[in-house]
Amino acid sequence: MALYDGFIPVNLLTGFLGSGKTTLLQRLLANPDMANTAVLINEFGEIGLDHLLLENIDEETVILQSGCVCCTIRGDLSNAIRALYNKRERGDVPSFDRLAIETTGLADPAPIVSTLLADPVVRHHFRLGNVVTTVDGLHGMMQLETHPESVKQAAVADHLIVTKSDIAAAADVAALTSMLRRINPAASFHKSADEDLRPDTLFRNDIYDPATKAAAVGDWLRTEAEHDHGNRDVNRHDRGIRAFSITEDQPLDWTAFGMWLTMLLNRHGENILRVKGILNVAGAETPVVIHGVQYTVHPPAHLERWPTDDHRSRIVFIVHSLSPDSIKRSLAAFNGLANAA
Repeated sequence: MALYDGFIPVNLLTGFLGSGKTTLLQRLLANPDMANTAVLINEFGEIGLDHLLLENIDEETVILQSGCVCCTIRGDLSNAIRALYNKRERGDVPSFDRLAIETTGLADPAPIVSTLLADPVVRHHFRLGNVVTTVDGLHGMMQLETHPESVKQAAVADHLIVTKSDIAAAADVAALTSMLRRINPAASFHKSADEDLRPDTLFRNDIYDPATKAAAVGDWLRTEAEHDHGNRDVNRHDRGIRAFSITEDQPLDWTAFGMWLTMLLNRHGENILRVKGILNVAGAETPVVIHGVQYTVHPPAHLERWPTDDHRSRIVFIVHSLSPDSIKRSLAAFNGLANAA
């Protein structure tokens, strides 16, 4: 973690049109825990901030009563982040130690995540935090069936929040939750109507922070283990997006695994929406956690201990139009070469 000390975590809030992400953002911004947070949104007019405004800095920036800095995105995301950071360094806005970005309802979040890690200036100062996705409890099933963007938004999430569950039929919410678990079994699930969702629940945990990794990995491994991979057609509603896992009983050779994953992402990164794994690496006493989006793999996190008694390597993939069997065969081939060496 020392390598990333001082880097500003970036949390992404996404969700399809009308799913309630702006309502959730309003709720979070009113919380004192959001002080020292900067927020990038597309247009102030899209979210009712009037009751939260304190001071206009310029035509694109305001400071909220909670202490948050809020800016619009009117062009390129990288430029918006760099401009906001420059304001921070000049003292034009208060110093902030966290950045939250609200996407448009039609945005594919995976390229946004990649942008955060591809721009050399941005990645020199910022690191990726959690991705939070809101899903409409009334219309979410229809949106998943007809809009591929909504499926990708669900697939890349660390936290999935079903909204409007208080006014939707319980059976519809249950069916939607089941579908979301098939798309993304590794996410944490919440209902906005049933829980007091706070910033420290959704935004505080950092994917680079080993101190928060053990519990998170344990949660998504347990969820993945409960996932039914065999009794449903996982492609029925999700336009070719599927989740599957690979389990390796023997310790992995780190060099061979790194070469395999690099080659896999270089060739198929566009269709690998998310990959998460806890690895038993040969020669390492504690597990290594990997986490990637499309072409980008974040630096591995070394945990102090295993989150469960199961010390096998487990890798969860969420992919689009890729054969799980082909990926499993390619890893087995690399493992075989490493063991034969």
